[in-house]
Amino acid sequence: MGHKVHPFGFRLGINQDWRAKWYAGKNYTRFLLDDVKLRRVVEDRCAGGAVARVEIERPGDEVCITLYSARPGILIGRGGQNVEALKSELEQASGDKVRLTIKEVEHPEIEAVLIARNIAGRLEERIPFRRAMRQAGFRTMQAGARGVKIMCKGRLAGLEIARTETLRQGQMPLHKLRANIDYGVAEAHTLMGLIGVKVWVYKGDIMPEKKEKNATAETSEVSQSA
Repeated sequence: MGHKVHPFGFRLGINQDWRAKWYAGKNYTRFLLDDVKLRRVVEDRCAGGAVARVEIERPGDEVCITLYSARPGILIGRGGQNVEALKSELEQASGDKVRLTIKEVEHPEIEAVLIARNIAGRLEERIPFRRAMRQAGFRTMQAGARGVKIMCKGRLAGLEIARTETLRQGQMPLHKLRANIDYGVAEAHTLMGLIGVKVWVYKGDIMPEKKEKNATAETSEVSQSA
């Protein structure tokens, strides 16, 4: 049995940042459960808004939630009606004042979560899984990704025994820490059962910034060596 490591958690603090930014001593358990409730509300209410990720911050007594969406117009609604309804529901679930911000995703074609949800939706529409995987991989590579890996698990094509199908295109360095790899999971509820979809997207390397030495430090080092 292989020990699988989450691509996001493996690089957390190196080239990936936390998606929940707050500190709590005695209220840690309550804040953690509140985060789970808030994410569930966003997942249920924003199903058609193509939300790629949710970031939660807690400065002071309010909760700051940032939604990164490929369809911000659907989340905002006409005259901001959808935003106000979503904000009131989030405040009811959390019990604290919520400040909601919606930002647009620049390249939704290379967001792993959106790709996985797209494949799951096509599987629910009875599209052949191989065709859905190939088309999603082709669009991702055309959008500028360095590599993509798509994995589907379940009763594929209605077979009695569950199996796994994997599609790989381009590069996928899972053990390189400086690699910018996005990861997403989705579920397809079909007549034959539940089919899981996992997507890895390799967007390139994030190189560490080189620190320039001061000219005075360099001259002092030269004088010492002399």
